[in-house]
Amino acid sequence: MCRTQTLEEAYRLAKRNGGAPGIDGQTFADIESRSRADFLAAIRDDLLTGRYQPQPNRSVEIPKGEGKVRTLQIPCIRDRVVQGALKLILEAVFEADLCPNSYGFRPKRSPHRALAEVRRSVLRRMSIVIDVDLSRYFDNIRHSVLLDKIAKRVQDPRVMHLVKQIIKASGKLGVPQGGPLTP
Repeated sequence: MCRTQTLEEAYRLAKRNGGAPGIDGQTFADIESRSRADFLAAIRDDLLTGRYQPQPNRSVEIPKGEGKVRTLQIPCIRDRVVQGALKLILEAVFEADLCPNSYGFRPKRSPHRALAEVRRSVLRRMSIVIDVDLSRYFDNIRHSVLLDKIAKRVQDPRVMHLVKQIIKASGKLGVPQGGPLTP
């Protein structure tokens, strides 16, 4: 995760995704005007020495309709890069465990591909579709349960410490929606 290439890829993905600045107000333009290489080197050094600490997220309310809002937790770019690098590593580990017919928050999968699979299944005379959308699910995930599940596949205590830091940055319950790692 601390490899320069991994951090560069995480930065590229974060920049491509765009998004508003985090609590520190720093933008991609700010980083690039100084030195992207120095920015990534500082992140790498903090990760390797154990000095990395995520900053608090910036809360933003997004209207959902019918007067409801969804709260996003916007990490600063530095934290988005770390979360992105962690996601690149963890995603490879956990993708092997997931059902091939699961489409939610999966790489190289989309609602369009899910619909195509449903169409194929209907043509094969299959008629059962399971669609689950739990209200406020991410807001109610218990950290201890999530960390225990991750620890069954991830043996590196430094990675586990980093995951714990990231999920605890938003409080004692739930995972922050809005960063690269949440999905």
